[in-house]
Amino acid sequence: MGMSAGGGKGGVKADINVTPLVDVCLVLLIIFMVVTPMLQRGKDVTLPKSHEIDKGPKTDEPLILSVTKDKKMWLDKKEYNETTLQEALAAEIATNAGKKILLKGDTSLEVGDVRKVMRVAQKAKAKGLALGVEEVKK
Repeated sequence: MGMSAGGGKGGVKADINVTPLVDVCLVLLIIFMVVTPMLQRGKDVTLPKSHEIDKGPKTDEPLILSVTKDKKMWLDKKEYNETTLQEALAAEIATNAGKKILLKGDTSLEVGDVRKVMRVAQKAKAKGLALGVEEVKK
């Protein structure tokens, strides 16, 4: 028969039942596939690479200001033009005065495109701005 209770002719059966293991692994895989895209904040851009990055103390989560390769400006996941971005950024800065701003610019952008967004942040009374880069592993 399919199941033996250990007391008969065959003795104790020491087979591993793999089905529950596979079920658990598949559930974990699905969870990671669903959660991973939600971990990234801001808009998806290809960051420039750098050998040295600022490894200062991490405080709270910064405001993510993104500029995509088609030169569209995003504050977190919402798209803005130049004037509405300044207004939204000023409102965020007014409510969270000490919050840092992280600027993520695509590698295909020119310096002028990134400077334009920096000027918008300056007009919105931002105290400082950090540039997002990808660390090059040595």
